[in-house]
Amino acid sequence: MEIKIQSLESIHEAAREFIAAMGDNTVFALYGKMGAGKTTFVKALCEELGVEDVISSPTFAIVNEYRSDETGELIYHFDFYRIKKLSEVYDMGYEDYFYSGALCFIEWPELVEELLPGDAVKVTIEELEDGSRVIKL
Repeated sequence: MEIKIQSLESIHEAAREFIAAMGDNTVFALYGKMGAGKTTFVKALCEELGVEDVISSPTFAIVNEYRSDETGELIYHFDFYRIKKLSEVYDMGYEDYFYSGALCFIEWPELVEELLPGDAVKVTIEELEDGSRVIKL
């Protein structure tokens, strides 16, 4: 499936389309170059899922936890960009998150690929020459 984001103004529409396609999946591995829009898209997803907290990149914290104000559902947002060794991910107790049944959106999953659940959904975000984005899942 492909979702096109023409501009930042249409990102919430794309997020709603993505949410409708998620099914029962809970772990989403977001691949894309620096600046492709991974964090911005996760922010839109969280907002569409009813999170009213400030949503920011977990680059330094590695993981941010949000809760939907509408459903009470837990959402974890990971950014593994700064991970140097897999032992750091083991130490943070990644299994408790990935296998919790809560939604997990993972940026820079290529750095922890061997730890991802087998049913993790691979999502690529690509910036096109005209500045639009294409999300493939």
